[in-house]
Parts: sequence; C-alpha cells; structure tokens
Amino acid sequence: MREAAQPGLSGLLKVSGGLFLRRYPLDNDGRSAVARALELPHYIGHLIRRAEQVHTALWSEHVSREITSQKFAVLNALSRDPGIDQRTVGRRTSLDRSTVNQMVRRLVDQNLVSQERDDDDRRRTLLSLTDEGAELLDSLIAPAERVNALLLGSLPEGERARAVDILTTLASLNDEAPRGDA
Repeated sequence: MREAAQPGLSGLLKVSGGLFLRRYPLDNDGRSAVARALELPHYIGHLIRRAEQVHTALWSEHVSREITSQKFAVLNALSRDPGIDQRTVGRRTSLDRSTVNQMVRRLVDQNLVSQERDDDDRRRTLLSLTDEGAELLDSLIAPAERVNALLLGSLPEGERARAVDILTTLASLNDEAPRGDA
C-alpha cells in the first residue's frame, strides 16, 4: 500500500486494483480508532442491547413472564393518570402508537384495562385500569423494584445515581423526534 499522490486524495491509501481506502490515525496499540470503536465491547449500542437483555431476563425471572416491562409501564401510566388516551400513554411510556395500540388491545382482552369514549371528543378513547388491572399492577410493583435494585446493586454504590443520570440522558436524546404518534 502507498499513499495516493493525486490531488484531493490525501489521507487515502492506494491498494491493489487501483482502489483507495481512507487512512485513519492509529492509536497507541497501532489500531485504527475507527476499528476499535466498532469492536462490540466498546460499542455503546451493543452494550445497551446487552443491558436490555439482562433486564429482560431478570424481569422474566423475578416479575412476570406474561406481563412485559413495557406492559407494566402502560399499566403504571394508567394507574398514575387514569382516563388518558393512547397517544398520551405512548408519550408517557416512550412507546410508538402501533405498539401501544397492540398492547392496549391485549390488556383490554385480558380485562386489565377498560376503554371509554371521550364525551368531549368522540374520536378519543380514554383508558383506565380495571380492578383486576390495578390488583395485578400492585402485585408487580415490589418485584419490579427488586429488579431495579438488582441492576443498580451490580454497580458500586457511589456510581448508581450517575448511572441513572447517564441512562436518563441517553434515553431522552430522541424525546423530540416523532415516534409514530402523529
């Protein structure tokens, strides 16, 4: 390989067949910083996905195999603010309209959530927990708190609040972008 001598191609390496590859600065280990960023143990998206897998496994083991953490979030949102519509549930739980629609249908079929037409706007359907839904949510809160404690307990005590702050910052990066709510 040799550096390209043609104008406008500085920083490129010429390889066999006349192809050019971009040359990236090397780190102290002699590896490209770009290549290292794509190694999965250093790739934030991969780490977030793995952390979600850990959370899902703990949730399934300690809370419920039938009620996912997303369904729990919907039930919790309805407990905190009964009589809200699906769009509001989606915003409060960071779930897109299609997902909320499917979840609400299932929760209604399971008699955990009730639907009622809004008297002021007949296009809107207002949602509330049924008594059965409220009882179920109440039974899931302590185990959900246990999962939270298990996850945070894996960190040194002095880093727990910072970890929550970092995750909150990352989770809020897309708050202004539409999620299929429109």
